[in-house]
Amino acid sequence: MVKTGTLFIVSTPIGNLDDITHRAIKVLNEVDLIAAEDTRHSQKLLQHWGVSTRMTAVHDHNEKQIADRLIEQLKNGLNVALISDAGTPLISDPGYNLVNRCREHQVPVVPIPGVCAAIAALSASGLPTDQFLFIGFLPVKQVAKHTLLERLNAETATTVFYESPRRIADTVKAIVEVLGEQRRISIGKEITKTFETFYAGTAAEVLAWLLEDANHQRGEFVLMVAGAPENDSELPPESLILLKTLMQELPLKKAAAITAQHYGLKKNALYQLGLTLND
Repeated sequence: MVKTGTLFIVSTPIGNLDDITHRAIKVLNEVDLIAAEDTRHSQKLLQHWGVSTRMTAVHDHNEKQIADRLIEQLKNGLNVALISDAGTPLISDPGYNLVNRCREHQVPVVPIPGVCAAIAALSASGLPTDQFLFIGFLPVKQVAKHTLLERLNAETATTVFYESPRRIADTVKAIVEVLGEQRRISIGKEITKTFETFYAGTAAEVLAWLLEDANHQRGEFVLMVAGAPENDSELPPESLILLKTLMQELPLKKAAAITAQHYGLKKNALYQLGLTLND
């Protein structure tokens, strides 16, 4: 009886080719086949480390179709390594359908851990890391983007996004509009590469930094947004001043909404605080 092969999920560098484990290189050399997101891109990495294992392409457009063929090869005893263009496969990269099918067919799946852009950026962000929520890429369309951000307005964990250079400024502008210009943000771009850059500040400050120089918008971005305060006692004193000022001219509900948007706070918390000020 033929022993079923194993699918290895192998993390690869996100920029610096030295960011790969000895185990990853060993696995890439020993498997029968490497399933790569882009074989031309991955060839550079494999040549750098002297890996000559044959490759096949597995990407968003063919994954469902090629999964059946790979499952048969795995069940016939071949070992396969899945790699993406950079980082850990399946983390905003192809691979879910293949891994899911492997689980359905009792094909062993073994992760070979390594680099992940989201984790690398978060570790150097200066934002809380005890709890975080990874979203991946935000929707391209503005309405959908704003809707998702509104759902995240009360999220207390640090939120992590990926973003492209073409949309980074628009996305930070949307954060200013929905979560408030005072919400803390940290961005990392070109992580592990020559022009690696981190910049942190309020949403308004980060937006201004992006717009002051076109070079600031170049590269692949990890965008991290601080969570909302967990309780009323964490409300910044400035928000109370603004709330009181607005309450003199506007209904409490409207004053609370404006203050919440400006400082990236919970509307309900400010509304409840406003009720106590009216007493």
